[in-house]
Amino acid sequence: MASKKTAKKATKKTTKKAGTRKRRGVTLEPTSLGAKELSLNASSLELPRSLAELAAHVAADGGAVLAAYREPLGGRELLLVSLPTAMVGPTPFQRDVSDAHVRKLTLAMDKTRRFLDPLIVVRSSSMHGAGAEDAGSSGTDEAGPRYLTPNGNHRLTALKELGSNAVIALLVPEREVAYQILALNIEKAHNLRERALEVVRMYRDLAEWSGQKETDFSLEFEEPALVTLGFAYQKRGRLSGGAYNPVLRKVDTWLDTSLPRGIEERDRRADVLLSLDDAVAAAVARFKAAGLTSPYLKNFVVARINPLRFIKGDAPAFDELLQTMIKRAEKLDASKIRAEDLARSGGGAPEE
Repeated sequence: MASKKTAKKATKKTTKKAGTRKRRGVTLEPTSLGAKELSLNASSLELPRSLAELAAHVAADGGAVLAAYREPLGGRELLLVSLPTAMVGPTPFQRDVSDAHVRKLTLAMDKTRRFLDPLIVVRSSSMHGAGAEDAGSSGTDEAGPRYLTPNGNHRLTALKELGSNAVIALLVPEREVAYQILALNIEKAHNLRERALEVVRMYRDLAEWSGQKETDFSLEFEEPALVTLGFAYQKRGRLSGGAYNPVLRKVDTWLDTSLPRGIEERDRRADVLLSLDDAVAAAVARFKAAGLTSPYLKNFVVARINPLRFIKGDAPAFDELLQTMIKRAEKLDASKIRAEDLARSGGGAPEE
C-alpha cells in the first residue's frame, strides 16, 4: 500500500512542468489547450459568434482581421487585427506620455525597421462615453478615437510620429480589460505619481456610469492609498507623495460605498493629506531657517512626527493618525534637532 502512494507522488513530481511555480495568492489554473488548439479560423463567416460582430466592425472601420485565437491561460477569444493608426488612441485615464520614452522607441523602430509588439485595444463604442457607432469614416469624433489602448500609448505615439498608416493590435471584446491598466501596462515602470494619477482617472471615469463599490475594482486600483494620493496629486501636482505613502498604506482603507459617493470622501481625505503636507512644509521651513539642510528633510520630518512605529497592535483610523501628525508637525521644534540626527537619517526619498 505504501509503495503505491509513493508511486503516485513520484508520478505527480515527474509530470509537473519544468519552470512552473505556485505563488501565494495566485489561483489561476491554465486551460489544457495546446499550441495547435489556440488558432481559430479568421474568416468572418466562420468566426465564433462572440467575435463575428466585432470582426465586422473592424472591416467597416477600414481594418482587417489577421487572425483569431484563444489565449492559453483562460481560453478567452481574441482577434489579431490591423487598424488605421488615426482610429486608435489611449484610454482617457492613462498617464501622460513621456517624450524621452517616445524618442527611444522612435529611434529603436527607425533602427530595426520593424514594429513587433502589438498594442492591446478595445473598441471604444463598447466603453461608456467613448466613440459612437455612427462616427464618420475617419474613426474619430468629438468623443475620441474608435479604438482605445490601455497598453501601448508610447508605442502608438511613436508610430504616429513616424507616419505609419496602420497599427497591429490585439482586439479584446471585454471592455473591463481597459480598466486593468496598471496590471497590464508594463511598457515602462510607473512611478508613484503616475500610478496614483492613473487610478484617480479610472476612478472618475468609472464613477460616471458604474454604481459598484471601490472593492469591486481592487485589482484595477491596487490599493486605497493610491486612490487618496491620486485625488491629492490632482489638487497639488508637486506633492511629495512618496513621503506619505508608507503612512497611508497603513491606515487608508477601501470605502464601503459606491464610486460616485466615494468621490466626495476621497476628496475630503485628499484635503486632510494636503493639510498635513502644509504642516510638514512649515516645519521644513523652520528647519532651514535654523540652518539645518538635507535633501531628505521632508522625509525626516514625516518620520519624526509619525507615531506608528510606537504603536503596537492595530493602527489608528485615517483621520486620527493624520490629525495627530499635523499637530506634531506644528509643534516640532527645530532647535531640538541636531545636524547629526539628520545625517543619521540618510537614505533617499521615495520615488515620485
